[in-house]
Amino acid sequence: MTADLFDTFQMGDLTLANRMVMAPMTRNRADGDGVVPPLMVRYYAQRASAGLIVTESAPVSPGAVGYPFTPGAFSDAQAAGWLRLTNAVHSAGGRVFIQLQHCGRISHPSLQPGGATPVAPSAIRPDGQAVTYAGTQDFVTPRALETGEIPAIVEEFRHAAEIARRAGFDGVEVHGANGYLIDQFLRDGSNRRTDAYGGSPANRMRLLNEILDAVATVWPAGRIGLRLTPENGFNSMADSDPQAHFGYFFERLGGRGLAYLHVLEGDMTTKASAVDYRALRAMFDGPYIANNGYDLARARTAIASGAADLVAFGIPFLANPDLVRRYREDLPLNLADPTTFYAGSETGYTDYPVYHGAHG
Repeated sequence: MTADLFDTFQMGDLTLANRMVMAPMTRNRADGDGVVPPLMVRYYAQRASAGLIVTESAPVSPGAVGYPFTPGAFSDAQAAGWLRLTNAVHSAGGRVFIQLQHCGRISHPSLQPGGATPVAPSAIRPDGQAVTYAGTQDFVTPRALETGEIPAIVEEFRHAAEIARRAGFDGVEVHGANGYLIDQFLRDGSNRRTDAYGGSPANRMRLLNEILDAVATVWPAGRIGLRLTPENGFNSMADSDPQAHFGYFFERLGGRGLAYLHVLEGDMTTKASAVDYRALRAMFDGPYIANNGYDLARARTAIASGAADLVAFGIPFLANPDLVRRYREDLPLNLADPTTFYAGSETGYTDYPVYHGAHG
């Protein structure tokens, strides 16, 4: 019997109500101290019918911040705010992981403690502009991390994993994607180091391995997910051979017993892809979450064929708090309003209606 998108899924010791994942989406609704307000609690609770929610990315330290009004995972006040959110999601029957992030070079001195220069594996300035409290400003050339500074970055992720446990999450997703710090180390377009963290794929993977090891001192491996983006060009990212390099990464991640790999298949903006994701998926022996522009038909095909175990949806969940029901019953969808994605209020956030009409 083939699997279906609406079947339950056993992810380690967690039973998910369905195979639909709410993808992490930055919404810039936290307060100025990175604390979750009631508005965010309501937003996530509204979407608790997803088999799994992965929160928007949470910086693991003040130096990891790259955007205004993002919820952090490093202070006691932040832990308390997240606990209100996880309690609300659990009360509504949902499961929720927090995505732990360090933005690296995708930040700006005005967002850094003491106006410091953002850090990166190498001093390579990304194209484009940072989003700051004063509007958009050009990215700066980052400071290359000294080898001796890297253990402190690893410790920040471990501490954030502790915050996540105190906050009542079901697990954590390490953000190794989309041009942020871990991804900057993984891909050779942004990593030109000559020490033990640069050069070969094994060296470029070293930071990720150390972070996963550290997080695993707090959480069992089966409660740790990882997001990767082999081809995404967002944030000036590139790699000379993503098929080979990420094949190496996937294979070595396979022995860790992770909760899942969450993979953006292709480029986030263009959707273009030259990588064989079925081949990559075969190299990893755990659950695989597919992501990047999936609609209902494509998602059901991916699940039925074994190309994915779960499928993540972003904008459809943003605009449809009851997306699971709408997809299951073939009901029309609300359309998302991009002008409100980062507007900071309930408009375009908690005011999208659930379906009240007759069945389609």
